[in-house]
Amino acid sequence: MNIRAQVSMVFHLDKCIGCHTCSLACKNIWTDRKGTEYMWWNNVETKPGTGYPTLWEDQDKYKGGWKLGKGGKLGLKLQGKAKTLGNLFYNRSLPVLDDYYEPFTYRYQDLFDAPASDDQPTARPISMVTGKEMDIEAGPNWDDDLGGSPLYAENDFNLEDLSDTEKAALFETERIVHFYLPRICNHCLNAGCVAACPAGAIYKRGEDGIVLVNQDKCRAWRMCVSGCPYKKVYYNWGTGKSEKCILCFPRLETGQAPACMHSCVGRIRYLGLLLYDADRITDAVTVPDEELVDAQRDMILDPFDPEVVAEANRSGIDPLWIESAQRSPVYKFVKEWRLALPLHPEARTLPMLFYVPPLLPVMGSKASGAFEIEGQDYFGEIETARIPLRYLSRLFAAGNESIVGDVLRKLIAVRLHRRHETVSDCDPAAVDRALVEAGLDAETADAIYRLTSLPTFEQRFEVPPYHREMAIEMMDDPQTRKQMAGVGSRNEPQRGP
Repeated sequence: MNIRAQVSMVFHLDKCIGCHTCSLACKNIWTDRKGTEYMWWNNVETKPGTGYPTLWEDQDKYKGGWKLGKGGKLGLKLQGKAKTLGNLFYNRSLPVLDDYYEPFTYRYQDLFDAPASDDQPTARPISMVTGKEMDIEAGPNWDDDLGGSPLYAENDFNLEDLSDTEKAALFETERIVHFYLPRICNHCLNAGCVAACPAGAIYKRGEDGIVLVNQDKCRAWRMCVSGCPYKKVYYNWGTGKSEKCILCFPRLETGQAPACMHSCVGRIRYLGLLLYDADRITDAVTVPDEELVDAQRDMILDPFDPEVVAEANRSGIDPLWIESAQRSPVYKFVKEWRLALPLHPEARTLPMLFYVPPLLPVMGSKASGAFEIEGQDYFGEIETARIPLRYLSRLFAAGNESIVGDVLRKLIAVRLHRRHETVSDCDPAAVDRALVEAGLDAETADAIYRLTSLPTFEQRFEVPPYHREMAIEMMDDPQTRKQMAGVGSRNEPQRGP
């Protein structure tokens, strides 16, 4: 047993309101520099939709992640060792700027210099890359809320295997049923970007599992961009280096939440520590697709198990980190309650950011012009959900519908239990039956409800103590507080990872 620690996050998609506050907070801190104009380390997509960059989930096009070869041998989809040299000179699997969008601003001076006229002056858009006038044709979330149209949703990669009946459930209203999907780097255990880099510039930190790019070693081969199935590594055309989400590790090391989490209006994000067995990585990434989620869950260890605690101590993990793992909200969602799932686990990168699938657009179907639940067969609606179970399973379970179905049943059971407790308009026998079928009891359902609906910031954010004592001493110093207040402002130089 080789126990390691991983800082991880959970996104509760039922709570995301699509406000993009997290994206703007991240961009203002980390990507407000020349060469990063098109980068959104954090972005929020509308699903179903094509995403950012366009169709990033189509690995036949972009060759991200891993594949199982003959004899169950694991290899990168992008290339083997023999093809690496040739791809250095021409990588056919790189997304181009148009797959993201050409960043733009406006020539605001035209508004001041325009002569007197009966017409309203216009600030023409100009490219932030070339400085020339341009027509805006795309953006970081061009299909935000789908613009009231199903045109973008119809091109979603995950809709390919859906039946006509399942697609009809999405398109039965004028505005297609949708939900929001926030995305940052998943800081994977078996990261494709790390394996694809010929220069060895990308590495995974041993103490907390955060994946970083060594700017001194990066040689701009950009294999990391192709190797990442989530397209969360970017090329800075100004510096000639790759950059990516660093999970705000300078903030974590001083006991602060990442900017995206700190600014989240919907409070959808939970951060905590997980302990996992690194010896199981090879076995976990070589199982069949339908077993990938369970294999990843099995890697995550119980921090209360005396044997795990003893082995973690022998592996050099600080006892305070073990205590932090025991308080982790991520452990509860991922391992204890089995509610949070990885994004596209079929890429076999073992992503360590997890999602609670959305329930809000699922319950109910259209009848008499309104969405309603008929009868007491609450779980029956899952099979004919407004967002098809197959669609969610392609996102979060490598096509295993039973795993997503189990999560939705638990979410429904918690909702019914709490409704019975507060409103008492549900059949008590049906509520008890729902809890039993979902594998829950009343105490667990209440615990899920409290951490979902009523958590304090401290309950959502359990950061392990890096150098917290040092940070407290620094913040007690008035000069340090003054310097900290200026970090991230436009008056000070911004730094990449």
